Amino acid sequence: MDNRWWTKDTVAVVTGGKRGIGYAIVRRLAANGIRVISTDPDLQMGRAALKTLHNAGFDNAVFYQLDVKDDKGIHVFAKWMKQQYGKLDILVNNAGIMGISIDYDILKAKQADPRLIFSGKTVEGIRENYEMAKECIDINYYGTKRMVKALLPLMKNANDGGGRIVNVSSRAGVLEFLQNEALRQQLNDLDNLNEVKIDTFLESFLKDFQEGLLKSNGWPVQFSSYYASKAAVSAYTRVVARQNPDMYVNCVHPGYVKSEMNFNTGHLSYDEGAEGPVMLALLPPGSPSGQYYNRKEIASFYFLEK
Repeated sequence: MDNRWWTKDTVAVVTGGKRGIGYAIVRRLAANGIRVISTDPDLQMGRAALKTLHNAGFDNAVFYQLDVKDDKGIHVFAKWMKQQYGKLDILVNNAGIMGISIDYDILKAKQADPRLIFSGKTVEGIRENYEMAKECIDINYYGTKRMVKALLPLMKNANDGGGRIVNVSSRAGVLEFLQNEALRQQLNDLDNLNEVKIDTFLESFLKDFQEGLLKSNGWPVQFSSYYASKAAVSAYTRVVARQNPDMYVNCVHPGYVKSEMNFNTGHLSYDEGAEGPVMLALLPPGSPSGQYYNRKEIASFYFLEK
């Protein structure tokens, strides 16, 4: 049975599409004949990526300069989308940052094993501060939320009546990484989970960060804002899915992708990392919603897969 529900008139938006996994997602969707709007705040790199796509024959790709931190800009974009296309079938919220700065000279001097950076252990050379934490949460969580709220009305006009939202999360968002059971339950109590509780969860995190209480209150102590923001993204996915039962709203950990950020210790290419998000973007009617996927398989929001 052919599960191909999309047509040449299907419209997708991908945030953070200038490079990496985002670019690979854009390319894969375009290769499926879908009209893809790639967004990113970096105009020069965004246009360069678009030129590469067009040179490869993907004239169905478009670039739009957009910062997910910019409320006004997002609303202008939503109006533009309505005027240009009248609807939106697929939204992939890929834009995100780590919320840290890395002093590579210190890491090299200490001959630190690059894999330790992502082990949860404290590593010299990695710096986090309150402003970085705020920006990480603003982009990763609130940026996702802004895009969903602004574009959701257009998704009610999706091709088959059920738009697809894919939030790129991370295994870092699995609740097991939180050492405080009360914190875990704030996001795991699905029957009572809502946006206010997720926002409160992040407000508590930022307060504890500012007051130096991360460790004592059970938060991760390294990449802390990334872990908190991705846990919130996964939780928000469940809320949006529950509120929109006619849609397919899921989040996904794309896998451990080889990149500069992890000293190329990842074992997946960008294209392989795009496989999960694209699969969810193209889910056939009757598929699951409100789920967390580890690449292409449904996984637990709570327990980390060994």
